[in-house]
Amino acid sequence: MSRFTDGRVGDAGLRKLLDEENRYRQRLRVEAALAAAQARVGIIPEEAAEAIESAVASNSVDFAAVRAGVAKTSHPLMALVEELAAATGPKHGGWVHWGATTQNITQTADLLILKECHQLITGLIERTVAAASSLAESTATTAIAGRTHGQHGVPTTFGFKVSIWLDQYLRHLERLDAVGPRLFQAMMGGAVGNYAAMGEAGPRIQDEVGAALGLGSMPVPSRAIGDSFAEMVTLLGLVAGTSSHVAREVFTLMKPEFGEAFEPIPSGIIGSSTMPHKRNPQLCQDILSISAEIRSLVPLALEGMLEDHEVDGAATAMRDGALGRAVVLGGDLLIRVAVVLEGLELDEERMKQNLHLTQGLIASESIMMALAEHLGRQAAHDVVYEAAQAASMGERSFVEILMSDRRIARRMGREELELLLDPARPAGLSVGIARSTARRATATLASRARQ
Repeated sequence: MSRFTDGRVGDAGLRKLLDEENRYRQRLRVEAALAAAQARVGIIPEEAAEAIESAVASNSVDFAAVRAGVAKTSHPLMALVEELAAATGPKHGGWVHWGATTQNITQTADLLILKECHQLITGLIERTVAAASSLAESTATTAIAGRTHGQHGVPTTFGFKVSIWLDQYLRHLERLDAVGPRLFQAMMGGAVGNYAAMGEAGPRIQDEVGAALGLGSMPVPSRAIGDSFAEMVTLLGLVAGTSSHVAREVFTLMKPEFGEAFEPIPSGIIGSSTMPHKRNPQLCQDILSISAEIRSLVPLALEGMLEDHEVDGAATAMRDGALGRAVVLGGDLLIRVAVVLEGLELDEERMKQNLHLTQGLIASESIMMALAEHLGRQAAHDVVYEAAQAASMGERSFVEILMSDRRIARRMGREELELLLDPARPAGLSVGIARSTARRATATLASRARQ
């Protein structure tokens, strides 16, 4: 099933924000704000600014004519400027786009759209955090095999596993908050960014345009500055990395050989046209492929920082393309992660069975640490290592081999050994970490809701 048409997840809404008509509307908003700011400092007549603002507010610009003009001129903005001038009227239309360059308008308008996209993406991460927080709390004591290098490590809990994901998403929220002030800044510096066409009034005009549009103001309004755009793409790459981590884990645990966790699959969803038994991890596969595509855009965004002199259309196009694509894919990605975490199904009985696969070997560290108090850490490691290797070869059970070693038998009874080897007893602070992370996430969401 296409990742864009899966009925279980819906649409994150980002494509609509980035469609052509909305981009035209936002560019008109910027032109109106520019005219109003210029009138306040006396660069253009107040009547002209009012006429421009009225033309924008009345939606009288012909977008069909704009599209035809773009196709004819191969220029992204002049057709829009001409149509706005025509809608403004012959008396005042000549003041449209006064002293600005194309990228001043297009970039500032794109940032208005990106700000809305940023809010949607933030909301999707908050939804993901809420789902992960609930899951971490509800499974804080659910025992599962902790695995390192693909092998049984020590027992842990599923809630601890979720807390690993949750901790990362909480930092992604912090990163998204931090990038905003650096990214959402109006740019009205003109051709090379030095206000050549506006002079001393230029900085004030830019500040007022930004304030009118809910944006900041670039300290150095150069068209060659792209680090904040690359930062946003890189941030989305980090979100994609965490999301891929989640999806890969669920994808793996869904395999029949594990059978411990399953993404939600409503009745009627078909896994295979030839194998009726299949329950494929469709959403997780979507997440993995979308995540890879987002991460592949990070190098392109970084390349987009390499402007030639004061601006280079090729670099700007790379940067804009990477950002627009990453944002849309970010919505596709996160809505799927949220759905997976909200509806994740667990098989706790299978988790218990898998914990017992090694017949106590998974808890060998607990024996080693208890014995280390008597023999020293390295000597205890050697003793337990020998016993574990013998047990893995099927000679006898692990507990029997341990009890047959006088160095152990003199210091531990069978009952104590069996208690330490119980794989259903989570190691360390798994339960506490899961619950504290869930509480931290809940507090973070509550604080954000009050802001």
